[in-house]
Amino acid sequence: EVSYMEIYNEKVRDLLSPSSEKHILRVREHALLGPYVDGLSKLLVNDFESIENLMIEGNKSRTVAATSMNAESSRSHAVFNVIMTYAQYDEITKTTGERVSKISLVDLAGSERASKTNATGDRLKEGGNINKSLSTLGLVISALADQAAGKNVKKVNFVPYRDSVLTWLLKDNLGGNSRTVMIATLSPSGDNYDETMSTLRYADRAKRIENHAVVNEDPNAILIRELREEVERLKLQLLSRGIRSEKEVLQEQLDESKKLMEQASLTWEQKEKQTEYIQQERHKILEKMGISIQDSGIAVEKGRYYLVNLNADPSLNEMLVYYLLSHTKIGRSDAPVTQDIVLNGLGIASEHCIIDIEDEITYLQPLEGARTCVNGQVVKERTQIRHGDRILWGNHHFFRINCPHAPSPAGEPEVQMDFDFAQNELLLNEFDSLGEPIQVIIQQLEHQHEVEKQGALDQQKEMYEQKLEELRREKTPESLMTGRASSGYVSEDRFLNTPTIYDSQLFYEESVRRLREEVIRANVLVREANQLSFEMKKDSEFAVTLQIPTASLSQGVSRGPLTSEVAIVVRSKTRGTQVWSVDKLSNKIFDMRDAYEAEMETHPLQSIRSSSIGDDDDGLFFEVECHTLIGVATVWLECLYQNVPLDYSAPIISQQGEVCGRLAIEIKRIQDDIDSTSIDSDSCSDDENEGLALNSRIQVQITIKEAHGLPLTLCNYVFCQYRFFDNPLTVVPPYNTASVITPTKCNSMAFENTKKFLVNVDEEFLDYVTDGSLAVEVYGNR
Repeated sequence: EVSYMEIYNEKVRDLLSPSSEKHILRVREHALLGPYVDGLSKLLVNDFESIENLMIEGNKSRTVAATSMNAESSRSHAVFNVIMTYAQYDEITKTTGERVSKISLVDLAGSERASKTNATGDRLKEGGNINKSLSTLGLVISALADQAAGKNVKKVNFVPYRDSVLTWLLKDNLGGNSRTVMIATLSPSGDNYDETMSTLRYADRAKRIENHAVVNEDPNAILIRELREEVERLKLQLLSRGIRSEKEVLQEQLDESKKLMEQASLTWEQKEKQTEYIQQERHKILEKMGISIQDSGIAVEKGRYYLVNLNADPSLNEMLVYYLLSHTKIGRSDAPVTQDIVLNGLGIASEHCIIDIEDEITYLQPLEGARTCVNGQVVKERTQIRHGDRILWGNHHFFRINCPHAPSPAGEPEVQMDFDFAQNELLLNEFDSLGEPIQVIIQQLEHQHEVEKQGALDQQKEMYEQKLEELRREKTPESLMTGRASSGYVSEDRFLNTPTIYDSQLFYEESVRRLREEVIRANVLVREANQLSFEMKKDSEFAVTLQIPTASLSQGVSRGPLTSEVAIVVRSKTRGTQVWSVDKLSNKIFDMRDAYEAEMETHPLQSIRSSSIGDDDDGLFFEVECHTLIGVATVWLECLYQNVPLDYSAPIISQQGEVCGRLAIEIKRIQDDIDSTSIDSDSCSDDENEGLALNSRIQVQITIKEAHGLPLTLCNYVFCQYRFFDNPLTVVPPYNTASVITPTKCNSMAFENTKKFLVNVDEEFLDYVTDGSLAVEVYGNR
């Protein structure tokens, strides 16, 4: 008998199960059998070829992914068990005795460092679970090695088998009745020196474990008798107990013992029939799922129409083949009508699409509300599809259709229609179909840049012409002819190719390209977030927008060629509107997927959609923000250089470029408490009243008085923050006095906050006060 399982994220999955869904199996422990997996498939084999075929089929169901270190990295531990039974009939006693041996082939996933694999999201979580189980295995090996050496006698009684599913299942293999061989794989690269040394220490500890194996000669009849006695004992306990909770526990133990007794009582012929039935069912389901059951990858039948999957992971790309019928239905497994091709996942409707083949012409008909794209274009009506067309169903199911007897047009080079090709054409079409405001803004930015570039060219050309005219007036014709080469004259053609203008053009084009890519990335995230919100009945809607970066709201700050950044608008019907960054949504999308998958495991999809709108207490789809940026108020600091007090109500500019109120600010220099000895008398001149003297010290007083004209929706609690020169961030809370905030002025907030700064005047500070500004960020709460 053989069984094959994987331990993925500390959960056990059956790799030989005929079911198309990967159910999570429970690990139990019996007093006689030890740790075992409840519900794990055990199939009969008669030769090595059968074992090899089952191992190949199981490998196709393993969880693998690509990382920066390996193109095909195992994301789980795998255990392949071979149970061999030798039956011997005794003529004297007329009984049959059995000898049982189990061979466990364990494939351990390698330890990972996130800094080398660049793992994020699911890959990072998988790597953490892999390292956790390997660390527990190391602790178990160390405890067993110390026990064998007779060290720490007081502590070796406890071996942490149960700290990890892997060590729990390998309890007998590590420290029980077994002979164990461990193969350690090393890397010759110097970059992996630390991992190599750690692996060698691992192996050195493992070889010190001493196991004393004995032959398993306990007859099967003894096991059946003991299980039968245990069943009777549990029945009596169940009848005598009156408490409901205890009855449930005893009933579970009784069912468990009955199941074990039934499995132990099966004859060899019954096990063969059961194995044959499971093999047939598994092959049917694998073929329905599109998984090839051939030994050498995918083998398709000639003359048939079929779909082949496209995947970003090379190990999973083009591994699924779905043959098309004359009328093929595509949808989910919970559809009211059985679907010919079953797809599950985000964005897949119960009845999603229909493909018809009529007179060797293929037509695709998406059903209402089912997202379908052909060659990157959204399709809503019946459309003819041809050989090599790329099809996207839902959010991430990419396929390529293959039609027999359909050669590529003559004269056209053959293009590799892989996943990257399909993904890129989809992204390009999505950018073209973006909302009108974003397209208009980008076009306006491009037009504005062309106007500014032409203006700079005309201005610089005029400057050179004036310079040339001055040279003509100053010099004689003879000197002009002889000194033209060194006169600084620049021709128009040379000017048009000025490196400054050229570099600026390249920088602008690069900025526009990055903005387009960020818009496309944000649009992909928004589409998935909206689908997740719809599936889980949340009331949040996501949209892409452009806003002014906070840094660009400050005057005197050097800006790039574009003053826009991509942001995400989150609208809730009950809780208002929020603005997220693209990176914030990118991080939250992983948690949204985990929540959706957890909900799918506990509830059918139809019950999720039919349920009422759920609360978003975890803040996945609408975050409970502490505060929201109202805008930035900016004042110039030249008043400090001229020593003129400034009392000004600066406009508060939002990230949408609108005035959202005014902030009263007072800035001035004061002469109190200045260390006069620190002033360099040589550097102080008679005109120091007109400016600042180097190496002197001044004291600056900044007073934030009041904000008025604020949006009523953000006046619940308003505060400010600013950073003056190289000082720490200053937070200005509201002035909590009833006389300041009157009932008739609810959109105002008084601060009356004064702070003094002692500054050493150097060249950097002079540049700061002459060309820089003070930016005060104003925040509010809904």
